[in-house]
Amino acid sequence: MVSMIPDISLNDGTTIPQLGFGVFQIEPKDTVAAVTTAFEAGYRHIDTAQMYGNEAEVGEAVRVSGLDRGAVYVTSKLNNAFHRPDDARKAFDSTLAALKMDYIDLFLIHWPLPTLYDGDYVSTWKVLEELQRDGRARSIGVSNFQVSHLQRLAAEASVVPSVNQIEAHPYFGNDDVRAYGREHNILTEAWSPIAQGKVLGDPTVVDIAEQLDRTPAQVVLRWHVQRGDIIFPKSTTPRRIEENTRIFDFELDDAAMERITELDKGEAGRQGPDPDTFAYLPA
Repeated sequence: MVSMIPDISLNDGTTIPQLGFGVFQIEPKDTVAAVTTAFEAGYRHIDTAQMYGNEAEVGEAVRVSGLDRGAVYVTSKLNNAFHRPDDARKAFDSTLAALKMDYIDLFLIHWPLPTLYDGDYVSTWKVLEELQRDGRARSIGVSNFQVSHLQRLAAEASVVPSVNQIEAHPYFGNDDVRAYGREHNILTEAWSPIAQGKVLGDPTVVDIAEQLDRTPAQVVLRWHVQRGDIIFPKSTTPRRIEENTRIFDFELDDAAMERITELDKGEAGRQGPDPDTFAYLPA
């Protein structure tokens, strides 16, 4: 099953598995078991974050898996409270310490926070450039960056993000940001790829799933894959964890792709915060 999950190339010459396992909102006490189940199902890409509070458990799951460190792709993200350069450096050190790893495969700025820190996410990004230069972060990227944020990085920094992890699903295609990424060789990672489950009962999705004898989740995840998105659906149910890997042995035809794409509701379909105004700092 591992071989069925393709790697795709990033702009820095590295590769990333297109399907990963997300641990957002998985309690630390449940994380080792969930990640272990994911490994058993064939996943080799784990997406965590400092603000999820389960980096240490992800690291433990990697160690007890018996897998070679080089066979597992680990992503984490900078805590919103540590954007100032010295704070960002210390926060990254804490990520490596929690994971008990010498390097991380991909490190992201979690949110741009344009209304905080004098709107200065560029100096934060330059810290990530340092981390990549010293090899402790193999790849670097951003999360929840809008086109204007990416344009500012392009004007003021020297490294193009390898990925932009954004909300994207059939009800919110986020196509302007995705189009900018395509034009500038920044891959899109889609968080909330099934809109927190809301699209799974959509009549269009259900109809396509019935025609293909697939589950609605498999159909939506396959739609993402054919768009070129990197995805990491989250589940703690072993059956669903395994089921979500079975999306590389069928294809949606052009008509099915278009039907799902037409479900886009624009901003009305957004499930999470607006990155232009989001200003959350954890306590």
